Amino acid sequence: MDRAAARERIEKLKKLINRYRYSRLVLNKEEISPETEDSLKKELFDLEQKFPELVTPDSPSQRVGGIPLKAFKKVRHEARMLSFNDAFSEEDVKDWITRVENYLGRRIKREFYSELKIDGLAIELVYENGVLVQGSTRGDGLVGEDVTQNLRTIEAIPLSISGGSTSQKLKKNSGGRTSQYLIPKKLIVRGEVFLTKKEFERINREQKKKGEKIYANPRNIAAGSVRQLDPKITAARKLDSYQYAIVTDLGQRTHEEEHELLHKLGFRINPNNKRLNSLEEVFEFRNWWEKHREKLPYEIDGTVVILNDNKVFERAGVIGKAPRGAVAYKFSPREATTVVQSIKVQVGRTGALTPVAVLSPVGVGGITITHATLHNYDEIQRLGLKIGDTVVVSRAGDVIPQITKVLKELRTGREKEIHFPKNCPVDGSRVMKDGAIYRCSNPKCGARHRESLYHFVSRAAFDIRGLGAKIIDRFLDEGLITDAADVFILKEGDIAVLERFGEKSAENIVKEVMEKTLVTLPRFIYSLGILHVGEETALLLSRRFPVSTVRGLTQRYKDLSVEDLMQIRDVGPAVARSIYNWFREPRNLKLLGKLEKVGVKIKDEKTAGQEFAGKVFILTGSLESMSRDEAKEKIRDLGGDVSETVSKKTDYVVTGSDPGSKYEKAKKLGIEIISEGEFLKMLK
Repeated sequence: MDRAAARERIEKLKKLINRYRYSRLVLNKEEISPETEDSLKKELFDLEQKFPELVTPDSPSQRVGGIPLKAFKKVRHEARMLSFNDAFSEEDVKDWITRVENYLGRRIKREFYSELKIDGLAIELVYENGVLVQGSTRGDGLVGEDVTQNLRTIEAIPLSISGGSTSQKLKKNSGGRTSQYLIPKKLIVRGEVFLTKKEFERINREQKKKGEKIYANPRNIAAGSVRQLDPKITAARKLDSYQYAIVTDLGQRTHEEEHELLHKLGFRINPNNKRLNSLEEVFEFRNWWEKHREKLPYEIDGTVVILNDNKVFERAGVIGKAPRGAVAYKFSPREATTVVQSIKVQVGRTGALTPVAVLSPVGVGGITITHATLHNYDEIQRLGLKIGDTVVVSRAGDVIPQITKVLKELRTGREKEIHFPKNCPVDGSRVMKDGAIYRCSNPKCGARHRESLYHFVSRAAFDIRGLGAKIIDRFLDEGLITDAADVFILKEGDIAVLERFGEKSAENIVKEVMEKTLVTLPRFIYSLGILHVGEETALLLSRRFPVSTVRGLTQRYKDLSVEDLMQIRDVGPAVARSIYNWFREPRNLKLLGKLEKVGVKIKDEKTAGQEFAGKVFILTGSLESMSRDEAKEKIRDLGGDVSETVSKKTDYVVTGSDPGSKYEKAKKLGIEIISEGEFLKMLK
């Protein structure tokens, strides 16, 4: 993206994020999920990192959102209340550390303090002479709202602590030394107010009984409860709270020490927070909690990673709205924004045409996805979707990713309308509308298309054994593949979200497919499913007209005449015409081009020798040492041919156990019959 495009995108992102923030923080109305808003903010932050000259003071990345409500008294914070920039991957966290070290001009000690990032409302508490005198919200970071009376109703927040001139002794973990701290007359601490899952369910049950609005999530209730003008309503919500930072200088040297001090002073701290001594431990901590978050009595959406050394943290300073020395390491979002690159139409087993959105890769629910089915054309019209649109992709639980919203405010005018095809993309037949479904008018189209894909991955072709018929059917119906070339661009994330598939099975399928991109020319020709072209004809074609690349095959074979093809042994007029026609069909040439583009290559066949050159073999009965296909491959590698019909041209009949009628016919014709053992000796 160049600077001009970045400027345009940044301006649109700023306007949209500010609109959502105002609605959520001032009007208490959530237009879009927090995860989607986070995704937009992350895109804005990344763009501003790439083009720092485009950062402006009014950017959402430069301030903590929210204007104090007029109904509450305004409170100015002694020190700015900051929020965190987000990281969504290990790479993001590593980039964060690199930025900190570049800023400080040196490598820092890899010691961190990591906290569970509770999905609640940030607050500040002020104690004078040990008594709670003021509680406020973050507001815009500099000015918040005085909600003291409401915070007093929360049992987890102490109304008083040991204050004045009383000394508190704290035994530190590191070195075991004892430090003495004097609690000042004025103490400022910060923390989080939140609602437990159990209380959230109770409140919604009551709302349902009253016939009133059901709340979307615990955070909304927590934020709304703290802002109630009547403290009795706040008290009825049974909010909870943890404290996590001390603003006042008590001589604390590390963030871990601040938590120990808070505990000694009588504040409630999260027992799951932990000091970590490497980035690997940071990753393990976050990943463990992502898997076990459901066991917690409250909602979390990630972890917070903080430089444990307070001096280093302070020297790192502030960037925009966030401390440079900390980052919110978010869990994989269940919603994210991405861009629709194109629309492809796949044909299912029944001939139904399904539009599928091809997306810029995006992480949703712990996996990277590149496709989202749109079900039918009516769905495209309902969403108002265009190619090039920025969209919200959702995935709750194990549900297949869906496009749930189009962010039309981010359009540039370069988006393209989506037109449904009038002709079937598989066989060119007319498309007809059947209720909400568009269908190919050829009733055999879907089944024929499916069979061609079965043939493509079969053992004699690309031999992709992990893609059985049922899996091919599923991939077709879900829109993951529209032709044979799509097999080679399957992504693990697109497969793992399907019911009865998991990450491991998805990984195995993709791995096997990637191992089969190199194929011999006879197998490649056979895989194309050309009418009348079996394994033998494919082998004869490859020997008569050898090529070393897919492009070479396209160029050479489309120039062959029927007469050229009929010069090959056993190729008659019908077979020659079928091959000739296949290589002149634009749809087939497009497939060959696509196969080359996705990385399919012709294997250079360096045979061990030509000992079987000109010899024709017949295989009959069951072989013990190898499969029939393996035996055929070995014969061909040595220059021989394998036939299915016994004739005077046959040189050897290889017999296994329970040979069939071919054995009897060979005896009548006087053809040499050899056992499996004799055949193995010939191979050696």
